[in-house]
Amino acid sequence: MAHSRLQTLATYLRPHWRKAAIGIFSLFVVNAVGVYIPLLIRDGLDELQQTFNLNRVIYYALLVLLLASVMWVVRMSSRVLLFGVGRQVEFDLKQRIFKHLLTLEPAYFTINTPGDLISRATSDVDNIRRLLGFAVLSLANMVFAYGLTLPAMLGIDVKLTLASLAVYPAILILVQLFSHRLRAQQLAVQQETADLSDLIQEDMSGIALIKIYAQEENERRAFRQLNQQLLSANLRLSKTQNTLFPLLRGLASLSQLVILVLGIGAIASATLSVGDFVALLLFAERLVFPTALLGFTITAYQRGEVSIDRLEAILSTKPQVQDAPNAIALPRSDVRGWLSAHHLTYTYPGATTPALNDVNFTIKPGETVAVVGSIGSGKSTLANALPRLLDIAPGQLYLDGYDITQIRLRDLRAAIAYVPQESFLFSTTIKNNIRYGGPTSEQPEVEQAAKQAQIHPEILNFPQQYKTIVGERGITLSGGQRQRTALARALLVDAPVLILDDALSSVDNQTATAILNQLSEGTERKTVLFISHQLSAAAAADRILVMDHGRIVQAGTHAELLAQDGLYQSLWETHAMEAAIKEGE
Repeated sequence: MAHSRLQTLATYLRPHWRKAAIGIFSLFVVNAVGVYIPLLIRDGLDELQQTFNLNRVIYYALLVLLLASVMWVVRMSSRVLLFGVGRQVEFDLKQRIFKHLLTLEPAYFTINTPGDLISRATSDVDNIRRLLGFAVLSLANMVFAYGLTLPAMLGIDVKLTLASLAVYPAILILVQLFSHRLRAQQLAVQQETADLSDLIQEDMSGIALIKIYAQEENERRAFRQLNQQLLSANLRLSKTQNTLFPLLRGLASLSQLVILVLGIGAIASATLSVGDFVALLLFAERLVFPTALLGFTITAYQRGEVSIDRLEAILSTKPQVQDAPNAIALPRSDVRGWLSAHHLTYTYPGATTPALNDVNFTIKPGETVAVVGSIGSGKSTLANALPRLLDIAPGQLYLDGYDITQIRLRDLRAAIAYVPQESFLFSTTIKNNIRYGGPTSEQPEVEQAAKQAQIHPEILNFPQQYKTIVGERGITLSGGQRQRTALARALLVDAPVLILDDALSSVDNQTATAILNQLSEGTERKTVLFISHQLSAAAAADRILVMDHGRIVQAGTHAELLAQDGLYQSLWETHAMEAAIKEGE
């Protein structure tokens, strides 16, 4: 698993390997100069101990200052390069995640909550940025520090060097003991963060409902509980970090103490010069900081490791609905709008009862067909199946005689305008919402679509008319206005097939009937599939399909179905009774 994570990190870095390589090479230069400076100081001390010369003191001081300045410039360059690589990887990952999410079917977003996905696309990506910026810099710096410093120390005094390094096995053991705990605690923090984000997202979206039912206190308690859980998880992680990091720094500093104790005796016995003693102290001090940073590097790696798994869980999810290997191109201009189903059966994942069970129908081009039935009869499932929002098996649904699973997705969806039950509007102007499917559409085209959807006169009454901001999810509009705005959006794209999935439920029967009649007029009529509980509007359709328990149990015109003793007659009688009650009120 660890190997696969490293491979994944390598794929993230691959596009930016040149900058990363230059940054790492810069660290090598920094450490090479850093090793040379103590040796230079050693030589200066030994020389000046024999013959003191002020000019030589100035020479060595200026040379050390120059080398230190070079180190500072090169070190800053390496930080800019490596941190820049981390930022670029962050940008790339966010682009990849968003692009991939757009390919996934709606069912994926019912299982994975928005709060969790947002947390992964922000917090987890940020952890990987730190891993590929700070952690890579720290790790490379540590490797070069040890790789260049230890040979120099051994070259001065092998016994003293080995004695000073005696504490380092304890450091490695300590790191191993804490690593698993750090990873588990980091995973807990990220999961609690995702849960909190999800609650905030839900509450902000449902703020009106919270206030209607006066549930502010309950939501505060729920937030406090999740926030407390996040605090506890962070405190556990901080406790572990604040135990580990001082221990690492303390153990690393013991090596300097060893050199001080043993080095003084070596100087007294004339087996070690003062210059060598100072150089060893400086070398040991050089190893303290990289070793102390090992704890931070481990934490960054543990965070990044967890985040890699969470991100790859998204990126490795394959879309259930995608183009067939040899998908058929079907330009919208060639689509006539002939729909047919042959023994269409579909069962939702995890369910045992089919939502659609052996459904058969044929809808001619330009025909308006209403689909009615009780709640849960399969009407919306049928609507979602036609544009392949569901993973329908081949050989069941056809557009103009072509199996929809064999048509390119972008061509299929360009041929079908679909208005779902929930009329989702973006937080922008009414004009931009209507022309969402055709962003370059001009004002006359937008107004024509609005007129067809019977919403134009109401828009003109708004203070800013078509420039009115509708608010998040269209909150400033009524339910009927949202539905008709969504309908105008679908009409603007002028697709040959129009599916209305109970999309006029908040519109009065008279307006709904007027909209349907307008859609049925003209020489270039659309094929309209009108799913509704408004039977008076459905009665105006060319034909009506009656669904029950996933099957089509009746089909015919309004008059033909009323003449039959079946489900439609029962639904109509109920509808007539409800209408009579409303009139009597």
